[in-house]
Amino acid sequence: MPKTTQYASRESDEKGHIAWSQEENQIWSELYARQIPLVKERACDEYIDGLNLLNLSENSIPQLPDINKVLKEKTGWQTAEVPALIPFGEFFRLLANKQFPVATFIRSREEFDYLQEPDIFHEVFGHCPLLTNPAFAHFTHTYGKLGLAASKEDRIYLARLYWFTVEFGLVKAKDELKIYGGGILSSPGETIYALDSDVPVRKPLSALDALRTPYRIDIMQPLYYILPEFDHLFELAEMDIMALVAKAKSLGLFEPLFEPKEKKAG
Repeated sequence: MPKTTQYASRESDEKGHIAWSQEENQIWSELYARQIPLVKERACDEYIDGLNLLNLSENSIPQLPDINKVLKEKTGWQTAEVPALIPFGEFFRLLANKQFPVATFIRSREEFDYLQEPDIFHEVFGHCPLLTNPAFAHFTHTYGKLGLAASKEDRIYLARLYWFTVEFGLVKAKDELKIYGGGILSSPGETIYALDSDVPVRKPLSALDALRTPYRIDIMQPLYYILPEFDHLFELAEMDIMALVAKAKSLGLFEPLFEPKEKKAG
């Protein structure tokens, strides 16, 4: 996640509603229309089930209280309205309390295809459908509790596990590869690339390997890890993840599968 942002989150009224502009709603509508046909073919069934439960509007940005009603009933989760960027500690605190942070801004047309900050389309369309699923909700809650108690150094390792599961995870479903990572599902280009391209490496998920794998946020991913089945997230949540973090630290990181990011001239 970048350290600075050009975006400012919108504030809700006393009912939790945000008065989105016509242009903001139009951007949501165009993003939704472009992405829906892709995810219906490529996302895992658990995501599609959640999408149906949330019944997101096609034409306007959903209001978080409407999403909260469904999440509360299904898994006890809620969304939490946050600024465009929040500290790691606050992120873990929210997850540990079954609150999923949603930055209340939507990308500009200049960054329609890709932006580094997670906007409301990424959070609501990419992640919220799976928060209706018990396995995903349990894993995310456990991850939040671990991160809240972890040291600053250990949180960097935990971030890699989150990246390769919640954000950019693939799953085996009936002998097919499907997508469950919200970072993929909210990106038209990566939704196609993740399953169709012969460029990236695709490997069975090992939590230890994921903890040791560097990543970059501003490129198509060179590597995806594959869950053997969706409910494996329950097993992953019950592993001694912090012991695996300690082992990952002793073994060191894998060599990156990408070039270093070019530094801007000062």
